[in-house]
Amino acid sequence: MSYTVAVRALCEFSAKVGDLDLRFTPSPTAQEGIAGHRRVVARREVGYEAEVSLQGQYLSLQVRGRADGYDPAHNRLEEIKTHRGDLARQPANHRQLHWAQAKVYAWLLCQARQLPSIDVALVYLDVDSDRQTLISEHYSAADLQLFFEVQCQRFLAWAQAQEQRLQARDQGLQAMSFPYPQFRQGQRQLAETLYKAVSTGRCLMAQASTGIGKTLGTLFPLLKAVVPQQLDKVFFLTAKTPGRALALDALRQLTAASPQSALRSLELIARDKACEYPGNACHGESCPLAKGFYDRLPTAREAAGAVPLLDREALREVALAHQVCPYYLGQEMARWADVVVADYNYYFDAHALLFGLAQLNQWRVAVLVDEAHNLVERGRAMYSASFDQGQLLTLRQSKPQGLSSALDRLNRQWNALHKDQRVPYQAGERLPEAFIGALQQCIGLIQEQLNQSPLGIDPLLLQFFFQALQFTRIAELFDEHFLFDVSVRNGPRNRRLSTLCLRNVVPARLLGPRLSAARSVTLFSATLSPRHYYADLLGMPADTAWLDVAAPFQAEQLQVRIISQVSTRYRERQASLAPIVELIAEQYRSKPGNYLAFFSSFEYLQQVAALLAERYPQLPRWEQASGMDEAAREVFLARFVPDGEGIGFAVLGGAFGEGVDLPGTRLIGAFVATLGLPQVNPINEQFKQRLGRQFGAGFDYAYLYPGVRKVIQAAGRVIRGDQDRGVLLLIDERFAETRVQQMFPKWWQIASE
Repeated sequence: MSYTVAVRALCEFSAKVGDLDLRFTPSPTAQEGIAGHRRVVARREVGYEAEVSLQGQYLSLQVRGRADGYDPAHNRLEEIKTHRGDLARQPANHRQLHWAQAKVYAWLLCQARQLPSIDVALVYLDVDSDRQTLISEHYSAADLQLFFEVQCQRFLAWAQAQEQRLQARDQGLQAMSFPYPQFRQGQRQLAETLYKAVSTGRCLMAQASTGIGKTLGTLFPLLKAVVPQQLDKVFFLTAKTPGRALALDALRQLTAASPQSALRSLELIARDKACEYPGNACHGESCPLAKGFYDRLPTAREAAGAVPLLDREALREVALAHQVCPYYLGQEMARWADVVVADYNYYFDAHALLFGLAQLNQWRVAVLVDEAHNLVERGRAMYSASFDQGQLLTLRQSKPQGLSSALDRLNRQWNALHKDQRVPYQAGERLPEAFIGALQQCIGLIQEQLNQSPLGIDPLLLQFFFQALQFTRIAELFDEHFLFDVSVRNGPRNRRLSTLCLRNVVPARLLGPRLSAARSVTLFSATLSPRHYYADLLGMPADTAWLDVAAPFQAEQLQVRIISQVSTRYRERQASLAPIVELIAEQYRSKPGNYLAFFSSFEYLQQVAALLAERYPQLPRWEQASGMDEAAREVFLARFVPDGEGIGFAVLGGAFGEGVDLPGTRLIGAFVATLGLPQVNPINEQFKQRLGRQFGAGFDYAYLYPGVRKVIQAAGRVIRGDQDRGVLLLIDERFAETRVQQMFPKWWQIASE
């Protein structure tokens, strides 16, 4: 059996030494890098070969990749790198890695074309100045072959261990059995449909209610498909921490049922949550875990590789035992894990690690997207940016050296954007080109200062710099699927200030290629209806399969009552308070127990809770507060004890509206006192116009579908298993409308009052 590795992956394994050092940053974006490569290639002579596919063999190791360019006229192989800043400040171990990649490509080319010698060049392009730096060395083929073999020898022991593990993994996966005697109702249908989708290379949208075991029902068939479909990786992506916990629990069940599988799983978490020294910068002079990171990485990697399931705690334990950074050890182990459990952004963001690795290494991957209804808003957020003029004002007052005139020029361009604006909010469809130009000039000047004195930069200036970079990077993506808007306010001394936003409205163009690049992507959730809404906004491939799994529940398990005599519209909110309080009290009197009451805002929630406390002080209640941290949320949920009694007040669409599991008598009912529609404001009205223009259903796409989805998610907290019984009161006249009820789960039986 031959083990295949990409040239870059080989060199990153064998040629990285010294400190972890992120000071030579920020690096160009992927788009800037691609454009930079093209500019370099375009300036070469006729006959220049770009993207030269190469491969070679050393014992059982196959090495493959694409060299950036080869100039036959000068017999020169080129490795092209884009950068920002002074090359003299580039860490030596960065340059060493680049030479290693270039020399491996050079040997593969010499071998393929029988060349006795070759010039090997590193070509550095500064994306801001468009200046090229070419560093060239002449090598004999024999010297390059020796270098190649040394790199392969360093990698081979790991590769052979990987090969043996993968053989054991494949045998284990083929023998893997479902960890329970039988599938739940609907779970087998989900598993079989997903297996077929992966086998035919299609994406799948699966709507399946809580209670059928979606996490296990998707992970199991996908793992069974790894061997026949020759999958390199499985990515399980979640929107929130509870989703990751469920996936890790499912993996533990599967590996416990098949201990011989040799499956390697990894949990990735955000850098700020993994960092052991949050006040320190990521380089050896500041952080002890960055000092000599690559020198200690091989033993840390080997130790981590021996742990079948590297969750957050296991990864941290290994990292600290070997004195390396847990976050960057996790990034390294993402290359060697079979299953990676991570947040959406690790695959869908513009700088996504997992997507980047998959493309670089030409992995064949399958992706599971948990609670996929969240991907619309998360996708929009990934590709949006805002910039507040208050930051610029504060920065100008500090008078940073060498920047005053550029910042003044930027401020003039900023003021020009709202000079004639007579309303607080105004949206447009064109980028402010003059403003972007002035902003890019500031970025360039700050970058120069960073290059000269990376440790002496004012934190305020650095914060401004990164905000500016993000804004310009999103500006590069701007098209008809974005809004540019200006929100004006009065600042200090009655000075007019504004916030600028680049808002993504339809993320399909940006997410779609990520979906198409995988062998298969399965999006699953209890609320993926209407199908066309999610397909349109997420950019699902045209041949995407659809599955609506029948719920395992019976209508008699949930008493659904629509209270249509009450309106929760904003203008009638005061009049609704007393009727809602009486409904809650009446239901509680008739059947005491634990209930959740959902409202459209904290203000509305507090008004109802206060009136309930005034009229029925004996009734236990507890309230969600704005900005609750994880510990406070746990305290809130801890009140829902089995056979307990009381009302928990929460905001619809908030932390307790989905992803909360309160089975049995921990929760016996819910009140939803709102249709859940997003607030009518100028921003949402702009979304409605834009979505209406593109899809012909602006109100539905901007308001109705997102609102009713939140209601169904909240209602889903009540019935979690076959034995659960409960009541759901939907309080608003609009719940009686046919088009709203058509979106409800089919198993609900509605009683109107």
